[in-house]
Amino acid sequence: MGGRVMDDLFSEAAITGRALSRDDVEALQGGPHQLVDCQLEEADLSGLTLSGWTFERCTLRKADLTGAKLDRTVWTSCRAPFANFTGADLSEAQVTASDFNNSSFRRAVLTSATFSNTKLTGADFTDARGMDLSFVETLLINAKLPGFSFRKQVMTKVDFSQADLRKCDFRHTVFEDCSLRDANMAGSRFDGADLRSADLGGLRLVDAGLFRGATISRSQAGQLLGELGLNVR
Repeated sequence: MGGRVMDDLFSEAAITGRALSRDDVEALQGGPHQLVDCQLEEADLSGLTLSGWTFERCTLRKADLTGAKLDRTVWTSCRAPFANFTGADLSEAQVTASDFNNSSFRRAVLTSATFSNTKLTGADFTDARGMDLSFVETLLINAKLPGFSFRKQVMTKVDFSQADLRKCDFRHTVFEDCSLRDANMAGSRFDGADLRSADLGGLRLVDAGLFRGATISRSQAGQLLGELGLNVR
């Protein structure tokens, strides 16, 4: 990109409607910027420091953000399916109304990050660090979240259908209009959890021990006992 065009980039309060290369983004490092309607599809942004940046309606399909510093970033109405956030620092990031389907967050730092009204179907969070990580009205269908702690959270409209939730900590968690249908919950803990508003479809009687100490509804109990051919009235 020529020097005059680059000067234009730096002079804008918000960088709008541009296709940006790695060189362009590197030249903008040193202070947080706002990108609006920008094209970063398949861009190599690995290892860059973008702390505090704002991304609005940007496309990052298959972008590589491996090891990038993305703490305190804000993502609104972005499309980043199949993006690679492996090892990135997303602490205190806020993601809203975005599509991050099939993205990888393996070994990422997600401390105090928030995902709301976001699509994360097939996303991989294996070995990520996520203390105080929050999901609200988010699709996590078939996502991988083994070993995460959601202890004492109130989870609202989160769809964990078919997700890998092995050894997760849901103690004293409240599920409001959530789904755990056909999720793999082997070794997870639900002591004190309120599951009365959760979809437990696919649950078998052999799984009942997982919910020892949790609260379930009469209809959910009937679902479990239905495995034995008994009816609850």
